[in-house]
Amino acid sequence: MGTRRDAAARAAADDGVSSLYAVHWRPMVRLAWLFVHDDLLAEEIAQDAFVSLHRKWHDVREGRGAAYLRQCVVNGARSALRHHKVEQRYLDSTRANNRLRAVSAEDEALSATSSAELFARLQRLPTRQREVLVLRYYLDLSEAQIADALGIAPGSVKAHAHRGLASLRTQMEER
Repeated sequence: MGTRRDAAARAAADDGVSSLYAVHWRPMVRLAWLFVHDDLLAEEIAQDAFVSLHRKWHDVREGRGAAYLRQCVVNGARSALRHHKVEQRYLDSTRANNRLRAVSAEDEALSATSSAELFARLQRLPTRQREVLVLRYYLDLSEAQIADALGIAPGSVKAHAHRGLASLRTQMEER
């Protein structure tokens, strides 16, 4: 009897996640990309979010699948960025130890193509401000939805958005 129930639960998860996948795959990949600026990594983060949703399907409240996905994507992007920073510190220390200061042609090309003005300015913002602004102005989420996705209070969302916009405004004026 338990296997029938397990099979029914798996089928419900398959159907629910398939429906959400059809609607939210591209927006989740785009959201991840806005944080990590890497196509393959963004797809991997989004895919991990859908796998996590499938695994936790019975725990996610009805109608909360999209919010769960957004939260997984944001957390996955944070984790990837932390990992990238650790890698960069290691590489920087290795270069310093070896006295290597030459920049590869690939690094120069990547920096030239990824230096779109807005993204560059967004990257200078503290992580939380950047996350709030991306969720607000890219996904057009409400303060409550952003607070839910980031696990912070709605008042904090307002404060981070205000500070982030003020910082962007200052950067633009300095230009």
